[in-house]
Amino acid sequence: MGVVGRPSQTVCEKMIDVIVLGAAAGGGFPQWNSAAPGCVAARTRQGAKARTQASLAVSADGKRWFILNASPDLRQQIIDTPALHHQGSLRGTPIQGVVLTCGEIDAVTGLLTLREREPFTLMGSDSTLQQLADNPIFGALDPEIVPRVPLILDEATSLMNKDGIPSGLLLTAFAVPGKAPLYAEAAGSRPDETLGLSITDGKKMMLFIPGCAQITPEIVERVAAADLVFFDGTLWRDDEMIRAGLSPKSGQRMGHVSVNDAGGPVECFTTCEKPCKVLIHINNSNPILFEDSPERKDVERAGWTVAEDGMTFRLDTP
Repeated sequence: MGVVGRPSQTVCEKMIDVIVLGAAAGGGFPQWNSAAPGCVAARTRQGAKARTQASLAVSADGKRWFILNASPDLRQQIIDTPALHHQGSLRGTPIQGVVLTCGEIDAVTGLLTLREREPFTLMGSDSTLQQLADNPIFGALDPEIVPRVPLILDEATSLMNKDGIPSGLLLTAFAVPGKAPLYAEAAGSRPDETLGLSITDGKKMMLFIPGCAQITPEIVERVAAADLVFFDGTLWRDDEMIRAGLSPKSGQRMGHVSVNDAGGPVECFTTCEKPCKVLIHINNSNPILFEDSPERKDVERAGWTVAEDGMTFRLDTP
């Protein structure tokens, strides 16, 4: 519990299998148009590892998988992940469904990679599914083949395999403070705009909260009860992109708490000793991406793992 692992290793030996397909925030790491220090370090492999945009794969049997957020890098992530490779018939996939936490570009664009008339279930909030419905390009995923299932908040639902058999995993979606995607801000924000996901096999539980604008007492309570938590690690401090001259936007303007600020995850989850805690959705400006940075050492001393592409986690059920 809490031991830092590398992409070829399993972290948190404790069955819910989890693969980190991508660990970076929007734009990835390095970002395609950036010569900021972190991106240069990742591009030259000097003290920082490259990461694709944030997504997880989750399974109860190691054979059939559910994708949490479809990042723009999903095609490459599938290629890089043998567990997601199809075996046998001419076409197919072990991917049973995709669950979305929001309608942000870095969470939905990868759906277009999955448009080759391959059946799977697409799940998201009413707001997110409506944003997809309003954009005709997502009609490439024919609803007759890829049914869209709205998630009812705070209600446990069985994740079903494509053959109609329950996967053994129960999913509960819950609202967290956030914001509408940039392209949809003019329509205003709705309570189900940003979700956290709880997945359990009935005994062990994991949380996926890649975007969160405020850590509420309810979120702290959920984290304290979990066995494994992936939490928003976008920025180290709220104004870091402004200070670096990378953007006029603060973390709060983008809908993210910051790792080391008051009210951030390091402070708020200090007393949550049960879960293995992992930072994900990490922006290219965040100094924790440098392997030897003081900030990286600080979060590791605080009991956090900094996610890398290819990391695997297993929650074993007796």
